[in-house]
Amino acid sequence: MSGAAGGAGTGAAGGEPRRVVVVGASLAGLRAAEALRAGGFGGELTLVGAEPHPPYDRPPLSKQQLASEDPAGSTDLPVPAGLGAEWLLGTPAVALDPDGRTVKLADGQELGWDGLVIATGSSARGWHGPVPAGVHTLRGRDDALALRAELRPGRRLLVVGAGFLGGEIAATARSRGLEVTLVEAAEQPLARAVGAEAGGYLAELHRASGIELRTGVTVTAFRGDPGLTGAVLSDGTELPLDAAVLALGAVPNTGWLEGSGLALDGEVGCDAALRVLRADGSVLPGVVAAGDVVRWPHPLAGGARVALGHWTNAVEQAAAAAHTLLRPGEPEPFTGVPSFWSDLHGVKVRSVGLPAFADEARVVEHDLPGRRLEVSYHRAGALVGALTVNRVGRLAGYRRELQEVLLGAAG
Repeated sequence: MSGAAGGAGTGAAGGEPRRVVVVGASLAGLRAAEALRAGGFGGELTLVGAEPHPPYDRPPLSKQQLASEDPAGSTDLPVPAGLGAEWLLGTPAVALDPDGRTVKLADGQELGWDGLVIATGSSARGWHGPVPAGVHTLRGRDDALALRAELRPGRRLLVVGAGFLGGEIAATARSRGLEVTLVEAAEQPLARAVGAEAGGYLAELHRASGIELRTGVTVTAFRGDPGLTGAVLSDGTELPLDAAVLALGAVPNTGWLEGSGLALDGEVGCDAALRVLRADGSVLPGVVAAGDVVRWPHPLAGGARVALGHWTNAVEQAAAAAHTLLRPGEPEPFTGVPSFWSDLHGVKVRSVGLPAFADEARVVEHDLPGRRLEVSYHRAGALVGALTVNRVGRLAGYRRELQEVLLGAAG
């Protein structure tokens, strides 16, 4: 298959597409490609990836990949032998022409399509200015390998941001014998995501594991030129350091879509069936999206558009988006129950639903010495989420109840 534009066929608006381009070759892109083939798509299939690596799993990067000396290939995602796709890796997309139905790549190629899956994911949010060598972010495999080289016993590490990623990095570094300081601007880790009750519990876990957790403060400056020597906090504290990690959240990769006329509000705006919307709110035929880059209306949030950067969401959305692309006349609302997990300090943190949209958190069990926690989340009295620590089995009932809510909303 050549990279020339044109020959895109009748388009998904008039039936099943004949040539599909998937922009994004990570988890969501790979799963979308697999779902297209499983759904009977027999046409030309191209996957475009900004990274030079084949698809790999990201959750292990902040845990197993940092904790061991295993080769990077241990995180590879298996690609079915019969996928029958052309891979264009290390060649990011730079522009989309929705009317001409082309995607322009950084090397000048233009790919024609009549079906398009946008699955470009997100990138690590960086610092607001220059930083010395030794200040890292963690999003991709190469980031993990660079950070792992810094994690040597006795070294002093600062982790900026106590969300799930920051917490996992801090826990892994502490398990490797580093002196770890974890800084969080809010009063508790993950307060906005899971509330003060669960956030306070996780704070105690960090401290019990020997991490110096500082909440309600930010980093105002890094010291060192060219290499990192320390950082200054907003309360005036100066920390001597050997390395630092910025865990400040993620930024959706939508820059290549600027000027395309799509609905962009941080993420790519979609309808309930994951069909991409134009800026005027109309559906763009033949274009769907999946994964971190998507913002779509969710019943558990009262119909508000949400964006979720979780592994399970990417997998389930990819399958749903592929179905929508192959059956344009039969759009079905995406009704997956959101879920995420985190493993840190030897405990399993699991959640379902949308705890961040609750107006009430009910603590069912709180046992710090026994390392157990169960919290349910409610909005206007109705269940919208749940979180457990080392109580995985208790999530099944919550998941069933949330699924019933979503199916009722879809019906």
